[in-house]
Amino acid sequence: MSRAQRKMDHIQHALTTGQLRQSGFDDIMMVHQSLPNLATTDIQLNTKIGELSLSSPIFINAMTGGGGERTWEINKALAEVAKVCNIGLAVGSQMSAIKDRDEAATYEIVRKTNPNGLIFANLGSEATVDQAKKAVDMLEANAIQIHLNVIQELVMPEGDRDFSGALKRIEEIVHSIHVPVIVKETGFGISRETATKLVDIGVSIIDVSGYGGTNFSKIENERRTQKLEFFNEWGISTAASIAEVKHTVPHTSIIGSGGIQNPMDIAKAITLGASAVGMAGYFLKTYMEEGQETLIQLIQQTHDELRWMMTALGASTIEQLQHVPVVITGQTYHWLTQRRVDCSEFSNRTF
Repeated sequence: MSRAQRKMDHIQHALTTGQLRQSGFDDIMMVHQSLPNLATTDIQLNTKIGELSLSSPIFINAMTGGGGERTWEINKALAEVAKVCNIGLAVGSQMSAIKDRDEAATYEIVRKTNPNGLIFANLGSEATVDQAKKAVDMLEANAIQIHLNVIQELVMPEGDRDFSGALKRIEEIVHSIHVPVIVKETGFGISRETATKLVDIGVSIIDVSGYGGTNFSKIENERRTQKLEFFNEWGISTAASIAEVKHTVPHTSIIGSGGIQNPMDIAKAITLGASAVGMAGYFLKTYMEEGQETLIQLIQQTHDELRWMMTALGASTIEQLQHVPVVITGQTYHWLTQRRVDCSEFSNRTF
């Protein structure tokens, strides 16, 4: 099967496998403030991840590219949405364009469409420094995502089976390119052990991409004859992963992604420690089923609703929202407690 066909299969299976409410955010309850002393006009949504300044904590996370004309169309539409809504955009893995220059146009269209926008390049942890530089140059990117996708590769019939040397390659990229490096999972969560290793080599932005969103094990199992279904329930929930990483490396910028579907999920991700959130599957489904204008309206409405929630919580900035007290219950509480994260620190803090 060609790489381009595999890209299109991923999109189709992502839509059909869907997203379940398993990201852990239903276990998080924000503590209401009856005297917020704020107006909705006081709310500021700008934020920072590492060295990057964002006008919104929301960005369109990595989805596609390298699948011919259809992925060119999707990336062009998403870039137009990002431009109108003034939010960031990450492309899917650019390795296909590194290996086949004919596919580069399916990625380059995002910069042509949004020349002044915040664009993230994307490669896997098998990438070399030279490949990372080519990916950044291809998009004139503001940052590059290096994704970790061990489970996807193991389940993928034609996937990699050797993951040795990944940390060393990431370290070389971090110290060799001129833009920030974002290390992200692909739907199975970042543990505290992984986060510590990444920070030790100089990574300043971690996208946890936790369990509960697009499930690449299920997607790749749809393409297998002999299924590896035990990986379908594998991973750390997004909520638990954000809290665990924040507790372990508190000065590192965290991106929350993985099953974030609405403004409440966004707010909860930030209260757990995220500085920004990436949304992919939910945005893709909206675009594919209802069109570009509907997606623009959804993002604009999401910004409005996030402002209202922040007003009710008495938090005028994203930084203040990160310190709003929250009560953690259910499976997320049990996970964090057994991982020696004191949940009472989240429920009794002030700002």
